[in-house]
Amino acid sequence: MAGHSKWAQIKRTKAVVDAKRGAVFTRLGREITVAARAGADPAGNFQLRTAIEKAKAAGVPNNNIERAIAKGSGQAGSGDSLEAVRYEGYGPGGVAVLVEAFTDNRNRTAADLRLVFNKAGGNLGETGCVSFLFDQRSLVRLDSEGLDEEALLEALLALEEAGGPAALQYNLDGEGVEIIGRYEDLEALQGGLRLLGLPVRSWEHRWLANTVCRIEDPDLLKAILRMLDALDDLEDVRSVTANLEAEDGLLEAALV
Repeated sequence: MAGHSKWAQIKRTKAVVDAKRGAVFTRLGREITVAARAGADPAGNFQLRTAIEKAKAAGVPNNNIERAIAKGSGQAGSGDSLEAVRYEGYGPGGVAVLVEAFTDNRNRTAADLRLVFNKAGGNLGETGCVSFLFDQRSLVRLDSEGLDEEALLEALLALEEAGGPAALQYNLDGEGVEIIGRYEDLEALQGGLRLLGLPVRSWEHRWLANTVCRIEDPDLLKAILRMLDALDDLEDVRSVTANLEAEDGLLEAALV
């Protein structure tokens, strides 16, 4: 398994049960606010519907969600100062890192990110310096309970034969199933899987590495994970993606 994927799963699990719950809520609220600029009705705004589902899954209260929608749609204050920005750089060991942020001050966000990169022995680069090492894809998660691989393959084939989007790949493990498709197919992919009766849990766009950086040194791996954690903890950061790959055992030991 790619090391970053495992790291991201652990972060998702911890994020809503530890002392950083408030920061997670703020981050998800910003995502809703930005999405609501295209319309306050989730039924006609897929981006907003996606952001709301993600917030609900994290336990964000309905009042918070409603306030974020009102702010983004101009009904209560303004969320126009927030903009989506992508930053790129290299961490220890040459690991490529993509950081997506919502910010109202690019200079402040870049300075915060540069400090974390520099402290770890990496460097924040120019836009495009590492993005060619990643592909942006659609990702739909299913609950795996009661779903065997043969039934999954039949469903994916049925979806494609009915004129729906093709799945590029899938990952089946004890935590669920991840279906990966083309970037532009996210709405059709999750909707088609739901219509087939599959247990859709969540969906999102995600950067996936097409070239990995394999790390075998335990101390170097710990340094990389500390940097990824520090980036992920920054207030403006929306997501952190790295092309890190490591053996599960080594990664789990580094995360202890």
